Amino acid sequence: MTEADAFPAPVVLWSKPEGERAGKPLLVLLHGYGANEQDLLSLADMLPGEFTVASVRAPLVTGPGFTWFPLTASIDYSLDAVKAASRYVLDWIDSVKANHPSVTLLGFSMGMAMATTLLRQRPVDFAAVVGLSGFAVNADSDPSFRDAELDGTVPMFWGRDQQDPVITPDKIEFTTGWVRQHVKLTKVLYTGMWHGINQQEVGHVSEFLTHEVLSK
Repeated sequence: MTEADAFPAPVVLWSKPEGERAGKPLLVLLHGYGANEQDLLSLADMLPGEFTVASVRAPLVTGPGFTWFPLTASIDYSLDAVKAASRYVLDWIDSVKANHPSVTLLGFSMGMAMATTLLRQRPVDFAAVVGLSGFAVNADSDPSFRDAELDGTVPMFWGRDQQDPVITPDKIEFTTGWVRQHVKLTKVLYTGMWHGINQQEVGHVSEFLTHEVLSK
């Protein structure tokens, strides 16, 4: 049994009742460290209504919330734990994706690490990726990360505040290098947002999703 096999069944909140989900592009929300599936679902009302939005709970309990993988005080992590969490999410996506013409990922903070990991493991499976105040993991040439297959055509939005006190400089440095090499990047910097999401950014994400996913 792998670590992913030991995880609980996924808990998912949807923006639409079951009878109204199929046939619409799917937007999967991946929350940050210590949050839960309710944390980002409010974004659904501010993003294009053409999407069916699904917010997935991370599998590991941490304090009153949940985490995708354990972190140390320096927000370091185990790559094996990241991969176990990605298998957990991919298995769930595989169970629903046939109902939707496309799948787009949106992750906040650690959820951005998850979203970019899923893309790197399944380079042709996703219409676009949105990363908010987060990072991409340094995969140390792990063969399950198929970066060489990402040729810069997958659209990605990356929004952050340069004064973000949570994401460490080494992670920003790695992520900056990675996005420049592997995705079709829309990068926006904000001020006064710190480690969060603001109304202006949500507006930019809505425009990105309309242009890069819905108009294709």
